[in-house]
Amino acid sequence: MDFLLLLFLGKPLWMWLLFFGLVVTLLAFDLGVLHKDDHEIGVAESLRLSAMYITLGLSFAGFIWWQMDGEATAQYLTAFVVEKTLAMDNIFVIALIFGFFAIPREYQHRVLFWGILGVILLRGTMIALGATLVEQYHWVLYIFAVFLIFTGIKMLFVSEKQHSLEDSRLLGFLKRRFHVTDGPRGRAFFVREAHPETGRVTRYVTPLFLALIVIELADVVFAVDSVPAVFTITTDPYIVYTSNIFAILGLRALYFALAAILHRFAYLKYALSLLLVFIGSKIFIADLMGWEKFPPAWSLGITFAILGAGVAFSLWKTSVRDTVVEVLGTLPEANSQ
Repeated sequence: MDFLLLLFLGKPLWMWLLFFGLVVTLLAFDLGVLHKDDHEIGVAESLRLSAMYITLGLSFAGFIWWQMDGEATAQYLTAFVVEKTLAMDNIFVIALIFGFFAIPREYQHRVLFWGILGVILLRGTMIALGATLVEQYHWVLYIFAVFLIFTGIKMLFVSEKQHSLEDSRLLGFLKRRFHVTDGPRGRAFFVREAHPETGRVTRYVTPLFLALIVIELADVVFAVDSVPAVFTITTDPYIVYTSNIFAILGLRALYFALAAILHRFAYLKYALSLLLVFIGSKIFIADLMGWEKFPPAWSLGITFAILGAGVAFSLWKTSVRDTVVEVLGTLPEANSQ
């Protein structure tokens, strides 16, 4: 059993196997027990499932503390909170994709479930490459930091673009590459049907498959922001990867509860922009103050403060706006933005 003590990306192999075993068990329980039959997931079920994933993600911090130390625990918690919050934009895009492809609610969980398998592999590859770069070239962290500051400032001052899939080059490529059915075929990703012109039985992909591919590629785009953000919190690949996966697992479950109230978080992007600027600035602040690194406990506290203020302001602002709409029937022009 000595091979279990071999180091892989800085940690004993048994620690990685334990984490992967936990994730596989969760996914098997999710698909084989909780969602053995396709059904529409309601808000209550979504919240229960999300609470389970969040509890497990936070509980894993106890394992980090047991095997590592308090500093690593603070880094893990900060990374977990940052990842879950940055992935909020992912929910907006997922809702857009499901709406565009007209995916029935009872099959949306199936798409997200198989999508998480792709996320585990894609995030793992990106984090392994990032860890190798940081280990060989420490100055890459400064590039990550500048990129995060620039992204945060851009989010703060640039108006949000309206997402659209109508003219997507990716979608055009997929439709040219595959035969696509004119609508969902139950829970299937692939079906065999007669071609309308030749009459020959041909393999088709369904909108569920197209939605899965687009969601996977959207996650790669979001990872370009989130992975560098965590590397500026910690360079430990184990903490980076486990916090990423736990955050994504819980967020996909939370989608079914948040999809109906996304408008209540309309102003959260300003908190996210400030958070990115803060995370990117930490490495420069530490250098300026002569610290070896920015104190993890401070980082965790400031992260919670920024996000807490952003959520509270967003809920208050949208509550006031909804009240005005309810009373007047529409927003006054001056307050419509």
